[in-house]
Amino acid sequence: MNNDDSQQNFALGFLVALIALVIMFVIGVAFWHKGLGATAAQAKPAVVASASAAPGGAVQVTEVTETVTVVIPDGASIRVVGGVVNFYFATGSADLAPGAAEALALVIKGVEGGRKAVVSGFHDTTGDAAVNEELAKKRAQMVREVLAGLGVPAEKIDLQKPAVTAGSGNNAEARRVEVRLVD
Repeated sequence: MNNDDSQQNFALGFLVALIALVIMFVIGVAFWHKGLGATAAQAKPAVVASASAAPGGAVQVTEVTETVTVVIPDGASIRVVGGVVNFYFATGSADLAPGAAEALALVIKGVEGGRKAVVSGFHDTTGDAAVNEELAKKRAQMVREVLAGLGVPAEKIDLQKPAVTAGSGNNAEARRVEVRLVD
């Protein structure tokens, strides 16, 4: 009986360590891409959803069902509304907001359930339209690369350019990448 308990404890500890490693990987990718700037070091991580290990070694991902907004001082944020994950970006930046790991966990859960992630980039209407369009594409590619780095198969990530890339809402809301899960 003691041997079974110790094996379960080992498996549970290993699973928790694996989850922590995945979260640290996502944060590390964001910092690496940003270059460990002062704003990144001062930003506070925020929780959109959480992943935890349940008894027996199964991973539970708590899905957010209401509208949740996480605002980071430099303008980057994450918002989950009606199953659509929106990653908002600071002006001129393609860096994911701290706390993106929790939102990405929702996407990964959906893909593991047989759905496909559709990633679309949008930009605001200030400045040069061609530069903004390229930045929207770069932001969408960043989200796709992080998902792929977390083990989502490339055929389950569909990078789609929207018909109109200028996002709706104010400039802060327009600078976003939407991730929708489709069947």
